[in-house]
Amino acid sequence: MASWKSRGLRGSMLEEMINITNSKYREKCLALIQKVPTPITPISIDKEKGHIDLAFFEQKSTVDYIGVVQGVPVCFDAKECAGDTFSLRNVHEHQVQFMKEFEAQKGVAFLLIYFKKYDIYYYMPYEMLLKFWQRSLDGGKKSFRFEELDMSYQIKVVNGVCIHYLEQLQRDLLDRDNKKHKANY
Repeated sequence: MASWKSRGLRGSMLEEMINITNSKYREKCLALIQKVPTPITPISIDKEKGHIDLAFFEQKSTVDYIGVVQGVPVCFDAKECAGDTFSLRNVHEHQVQFMKEFEAQKGVAFLLIYFKKYDIYYYMPYEMLLKFWQRSLDGGKKSFRFEELDMSYQIKVVNGVCIHYLEQLQRDLLDRDNKKHKANY
């Protein structure tokens, strides 16, 4: 079991911004996306402060968020990267497997990555993640560099808080349709 304290607050600001975005999407009837809770078992509780000091994850999580956008099922995981290189160790095999199964059910899976060094939010389609994942399985790099990314998938930040990822989701869907169309000819 993994200790809750070791990674407890990592990514909490990113997740808070995503939660605000998802609330705005829900208010505007654009999407219904929920944070997937990770079941924990509390070990130590500070009764004076009323919070958990130490806990353990009960099971492996799948992804951070799941829901539906205008009839399209979506799931994604939120990640942060401090430098130029994103280690694939930040994505777990069971997450990639869940995303694969989700995509097989006609859903759309992706990563939402915040590159702190550049202050850039990035939408990584599942297909792109799979390309890097497969490269690592084939004995290649176990990471990818910022410059390897297609920057047309950069996410706009609206009002300094909302990470407007629906535009990139739409782009992903259009790219998928274009590939299907080309495959039919």
